[in-house]
Amino acid sequence: MENQNLTVVMYHYVRDLKHSIYPSIKGLDVALFKEQVAFLKKHYSFVTVEEVIAATQGIHKLPSHPVLLTFDDAYIDHFTYVFPILKNEGVQGAFYAPVKAITQHKVLDVNKIHFILASTPEEKMSSLLKEIALLLDKYREVYHLESFEFYYKKLAQLDRFDTKEVIFVKRLLQVELVEKLRNIITTELFKKIVGVEEGTFSRELYMSEDQMKYMVSAGMHIGSHGYDHYWLGSLPKEKQEVEIKESLKFIENIGGDIKHWTICYPYGNYNDDTITLLKENHCALGFTTEVKLADINNQMGDNVFKIPRLDTNDLPKDAKALPNNWYK
Repeated sequence: MENQNLTVVMYHYVRDLKHSIYPSIKGLDVALFKEQVAFLKKHYSFVTVEEVIAATQGIHKLPSHPVLLTFDDAYIDHFTYVFPILKNEGVQGAFYAPVKAITQHKVLDVNKIHFILASTPEEKMSSLLKEIALLLDKYREVYHLESFEFYYKKLAQLDRFDTKEVIFVKRLLQVELVEKLRNIITTELFKKIVGVEEGTFSRELYMSEDQMKYMVSAGMHIGSHGYDHYWLGSLPKEKQEVEIKESLKFIENIGGDIKHWTICYPYGNYNDDTITLLKENHCALGFTTEVKLADINNQMGDNVFKIPRLDTNDLPKDAKALPNNWYK
């Protein structure tokens, strides 16, 4: 059977960076988003989640060079900037909402980390590392911690988009330390460095339920991104089930389609228990952070829960640009 490659593009922050209070946040400027949409419109065929589901079931053939746009974390950016552009172009976006951030007005730890880093200029990164070293010292005895040097040597590695210092901060506060301590240290740093009350910050960072309802009514797809935005693969099966069930309740409450629901794994993380639960709850698609194109003819069985995505930075952000190697 002939391969049919689907390009799934992943977005996070999309905002007017020049006029933002956090211009250094790792995001896509809205002007460049418009350019990328124009580029994709010229060289690709936009498809919907429903069309992708039907294609994986063998009952629909996607057009040439199909592309699906996905947006993680339900930022207000997506309602303010992304949604009007997609609506104007007649394009469906798939939006993945971490429930607790929206319904409980909490700032996810991952977002606290983003804004701690966005509030720390490169020349002051050493000061942030010193603050972290002091907090590790503060909690070392209670939590039986290793030295700062131990964690730095273990975790500080370059990746595609970040310096080793930034990767160290992210990995230490997202994965390495136990959850309770990660939350304590992240919250202390957020209060000291960002200095905005959490409930206020949350309301300005994420979409509201009413905004998401309006997007659903306009044909956008709202999928699961968990309740607490946990690394699902790190949780026992019972807790994973709670994460999935609570997100399904949320999707239903805002009028989303729970008969054709999809999931985008927080941090791209899942395990065999996750896939078992998705099958039991009749999930249609699961999106990862693996960087490649999806061969729709091979995205059947458990593979429908392992669909890879490209980052926005993998594709041109210029309407006049020629397609790059991902097009081939």
